[in-house]
Amino acid sequence: MSNLKTAILIVSTTASKDPSTDSSGGILKDVFEREGGGQWEVVDIRIVGDEVLDIQRTITGWTDGAESPNVIITTGGTGFAVHDSTPEAVTPLLHKQAPGLVHGMLAASLAVTPFALMSRPVAGVRHKTIILTLPGSPKGARENLQSILKLLPHACLQAAGADSRTLHAGGVKKLEKDAGVGATPGHFHSHAHSHHGHSHGGHNHEHAMPIRHTAPAENPKSNDPSLGPTRRNRSSPYPMLSVDEAIKLIKEHTPAPKIVTAKVDGTLVGCVLAEDVTATEAVPAYRASIVDGYAVIAPEDGGSSKGVFPVASISHATPGEIPELKPGQITRITTGAPLPPGATSVVMVEDTVLKTMTDDGSEEKEVEILAEDVKSAENIREIGSDIKKDSVILRKGEEISAIGGELGLLASVGRAKVMVYKKPVIGVLSTGDEIIEHSRDGELRLGEVRDCNRPTIMSAARGWGFEVVDLGIARDKSRHLEETLRNGFRKVDVIITSGGVSMGELDLLKPTIERSLGGTIHFGRVSMKPGKPTTFATVPVKNNTGERFEKVIFSLPGNPVSAIVTFHLFVLPSLHQASGIAPAGLPKIQVTLDHEFRLDPQRAEYHRAIVTLGRDGVIHASSTGGQRSSRVGSLKSANALICLPAGKETLSKGSKIEALLMGKLKSEFDTL
Repeated sequence: MSNLKTAILIVSTTASKDPSTDSSGGILKDVFEREGGGQWEVVDIRIVGDEVLDIQRTITGWTDGAESPNVIITTGGTGFAVHDSTPEAVTPLLHKQAPGLVHGMLAASLAVTPFALMSRPVAGVRHKTIILTLPGSPKGARENLQSILKLLPHACLQAAGADSRTLHAGGVKKLEKDAGVGATPGHFHSHAHSHHGHSHGGHNHEHAMPIRHTAPAENPKSNDPSLGPTRRNRSSPYPMLSVDEAIKLIKEHTPAPKIVTAKVDGTLVGCVLAEDVTATEAVPAYRASIVDGYAVIAPEDGGSSKGVFPVASISHATPGEIPELKPGQITRITTGAPLPPGATSVVMVEDTVLKTMTDDGSEEKEVEILAEDVKSAENIREIGSDIKKDSVILRKGEEISAIGGELGLLASVGRAKVMVYKKPVIGVLSTGDEIIEHSRDGELRLGEVRDCNRPTIMSAARGWGFEVVDLGIARDKSRHLEETLRNGFRKVDVIITSGGVSMGELDLLKPTIERSLGGTIHFGRVSMKPGKPTTFATVPVKNNTGERFEKVIFSLPGNPVSAIVTFHLFVLPSLHQASGIAPAGLPKIQVTLDHEFRLDPQRAEYHRAIVTLGRDGVIHASSTGGQRSSRVGSLKSANALICLPAGKETLSKGSKIEALLMGKLKSEFDTL
């Protein structure tokens, strides 16, 4: 049976009124699709209230039709609350009970919390469909489903009418092997701590590679830290994704930008407009002179504009009333000042001669116009000639730059506020018992490592224009890590951690995200170097009004270089997307290699490099030296990451390849 169909029923009066409050449906769908070995298709997801008849109508509508699903999963209504009635609705529908599946789900939850015993699950078969009731908690529902997911295909075969003798011909061991399960129960995961570190090496471009002697299937799996190191996962349960696949998941699961109203001032720099901005007034708002000179009434009959004229008034670039200009008069005017009523043109001061002054010599009395052929509208900036009223001056999606042009436009038309996408606030956390503040006085004790990740990541995030909150250092204790993350999410929109994502017994981030925070890990390994254990997850949270939504957490490796490379490669595109910035991520450029680069046969490499615009007009790239992921020195002066594909060959000098620009492009012309 290669194409198993499942339907999901969310039992929740709240969610039936507002589907946006439900998160269990998406989580369960994700478990089937990502952990079901490609066998499952979720054909329907529905929401009903805590009503027995509504639950039964929906289930029988699925099971009693011609195209019944293989499995129906319900979530919610299995507790002791007055309105919890899912078991009472489902039990009468079952033709066969399945107490073993119930026991398996309870045992899995009981390993997490004694409160698992407060759930009342039922399981069984109606016609050819297996029905399971899961708790309403997204975390509990996911754990229950994961605990029996690999057994369900076999159960579906039996429920569909397959011959049991044939199915069991190979014995229990064969069944276990086919299902991908072993004698040791559990679906849990555990991960190791990748330490911060410093070292210095030469300019070879090689990594010291870990050496493994066993296959992943030979190891037990558990992500429950309370079980201890003897039961921890010794092989990562997360599929190895390509960088492109990881970036695609980040794009899919990064929350949509939030729109806020912002003041038009310097704090707007770096923000992206969430609306088209129209001019509420014209610029200029009056007819203005573009030169210093004299406002005149140009002759309309082709007559001469020369002559001696009395200076009737003065117009400076200051507010105030200006007397109307009458024929035969002129008005002295400065650049930017409004024309007096009646004036049609402006003659430059260079085209005039002073004839007479007032008696006290302080003012002009008469001025001679030397220009012969003055025409109407000369040297005048008409109303709206720069910006017309109601015209669009800035488009939705445009970024407010530090150059000042966008702010100048907004200010010129009197916009005090605009709608923009809110830039997420970032929290940065280091993890590990061995990590100490970089600024602590005194020598290091054996095993201590100064924290260079946190200040480096914070600096990088601030350099890209984001507000950053220092979340400090979390110790390798599940409870402490959970509390630190929960407190962090109360202050920030995105958390970036470093360390604790590899395969050690103290690597607690992934199990804490999944088991304690109810989060979903969208990927936990990437086929790249440096940065293989990089983790991207979303965690459900509630705001002050009880509304549920997702926040993002990036758990980066503990090696300093890995942390910075993966920040630029994965975190930055997510931050840009959440801020409305497009295109998201580092700009891509084509570079020419200044020397040979040896490729890694298994993983793509993001090689730290210095790229320079040469005098030949070509952008050249050279390595920063040894690329070991703990070697912070490989980041010094680096302004780009060369994207080296996996391969067995060596790229020769002069090869052209793509690079990601992290900083300012250097130029050989700067040294001239």
